[in-house]
Amino acid sequence: MLFYEPVFLNFFCAFYAIYLLATGSLSRRWMLLFASVLFYAWGEPAFVLVLIASSLIDYLLALRLTEPAPLRARRLWLALGIVLNLGMLAFFKYADFIITNLNALLTLSGTRQIALLHLALPIGVSFVVFEKITYLVDVWRGTTKRADSFAEYCVFVFFFPKLLAGPILKFHEMRDQIAKPPPFETSDFVTGFLRCARGMGRKLLIAEPLGAFTGKIFDGDPAGLSAGQAWLALACFTVQIYFDFAGYSDMAIGLARMMGFKLRENFNSPYISRSLTEFWHRWHISLTTWIRDYLYVPLGGNRAGTGRTYINLWICFLLSGLWHGASWNFVAWGAYNGLFLTLDRIFLQKALDRCGPIISRAVTLLIIMIGWAIFRAEKPGMLMEFLPSLFGARSAAADLDIPPDVPLALLFGIAIALFPATPFYGWLIRAYEQRVWLRLVTGFLLMLIYVLALARAFGMPFQPFIYFRF
Repeated sequence: MLFYEPVFLNFFCAFYAIYLLATGSLSRRWMLLFASVLFYAWGEPAFVLVLIASSLIDYLLALRLTEPAPLRARRLWLALGIVLNLGMLAFFKYADFIITNLNALLTLSGTRQIALLHLALPIGVSFVVFEKITYLVDVWRGTTKRADSFAEYCVFVFFFPKLLAGPILKFHEMRDQIAKPPPFETSDFVTGFLRCARGMGRKLLIAEPLGAFTGKIFDGDPAGLSAGQAWLALACFTVQIYFDFAGYSDMAIGLARMMGFKLRENFNSPYISRSLTEFWHRWHISLTTWIRDYLYVPLGGNRAGTGRTYINLWICFLLSGLWHGASWNFVAWGAYNGLFLTLDRIFLQKALDRCGPIISRAVTLLIIMIGWAIFRAEKPGMLMEFLPSLFGARSAAADLDIPPDVPLALLFGIAIALFPATPFYGWLIRAYEQRVWLRLVTGFLLMLIYVLALARAFGMPFQPFIYFRF
C-alpha cells in the first residue's frame, strides 16, 4: 500500500480511530503490531512469514547475547545473527545478480549455465535487515537493552510508517515509545498531518511529473540527445530522486507523529552542500550514520592512518552502492562517491572552502549530478551513451515531448531545494517561529497542497517510491 493510495487512506483512518479509542499502553501496542503486520502482508503475504521467523531468531539470539557466557560464545551468537540477516538479504536481492555474473564467466569456458531463480524482491528488505542487525549489535555492545518481549521487538521491526523505505531506526530510539505508546496530543496530530501533506506534495506534485519525463528519456535511447536535452533530463532526475525519497521520509515521520511517535530526520537540505562530505551528512542521514557506526568504525575508521582511512571509505561506499541495488552501476556509483570523499580529505574540501559558497556549492552539485547519472543508468552501455550527450558530443537532437507540468515542477523543485542556501531562509524561519499568522498561512498552504496531491493521486497510475526497490 502506497501512502497516498485510497486503500491506505481507508486503512489508516480505520486503524487510527481504533488506535485512539484503545485504552492502555498494552492494547495500543498490540493494535499497532496487528496493523503493521497487516500492512506488510497486504503487499508481501509470503515474505511476512519469513520476516516473522527471522525476527524470532533475532529475539532468541539477543537472549543469548545478554546471558552470562564466555566472550567467544557470545561473539559466535552475534556473528550467526549477522550472517543470517545478511544471508536473507543476499538470497532475495543478489542471487540472480551473482548467477548472471557467474554465467558470464561460464560462457567463456563453454560450461552449462545456471538457471536464474527470478525471486521477487521483498519491499523494504534492505532497510529491515539493517535495523535487525543494528538491534543485535547494540545489544551486544550494551548500547540498548534487549526487548522485553517478542511482541515488543516485532513492533520495532514491523512499525509500518518506516517499514518500506526507512528512515533506518535503532531500537533504543524507539524502545520507550514502543513500551508505552504516547497518548494522543492535538499538537502531534496537527504537526504530523502537515508533515504528511508536505511529503505528498513533494512526491506527487514534483517528483511524479519529473519521474514520468526522465523515465521516457533514460528508458529510451539517450544517444540521440543534445547537450541541453541531456542536462535537462539529468536535472529532472536530480530533483526527482530527492523529492521522491524525502517525500516518503516526510510521510513516514508525519504518520508516526500523528500517533505520538517521533522518528529521526532523514534529510537536511542536501543540495546546498559545499562538499561531497557535507552532502553525505545531509542525504539519507539514517543510512550514512548506520554505515559510520556499524561498518566504518568497526573497520578502524580513521584511527589506523591515512591510507587505511581511504581504504575504509572506499569499502564503505562500494558496499553502500551495492546495498542500493544488484547492478554494476550501483557499484560504480559507490566507487565514484568513495573517490570524491577521498579527494575531499586529500585536498578538495579545503580548495572548495577557499572558493566561497557559490562556487563550492555549484561544483559540489555538479559532482552530485554526474553521480546521479551513474546511479540512473541501469546498464553500462546506457551510461556510455548518455555521458557523451551530456558533454556535447552529439550534434543531433531528439524530438522531446515535454509536458507542461515538467518545467513547473523542475523550477519549484530547484527553488525549494536551494532556498535554504539564501539569506532569506534564516529570516523566514525566525518569522515563522515568532508570528502566529505566518504559521496559519503555512498550514493553509499545506492543506491546499494535500488536496492537490490527492487529486493527482486519484487521477494517475500509482508509481512506487524509488527506494522501494532497495
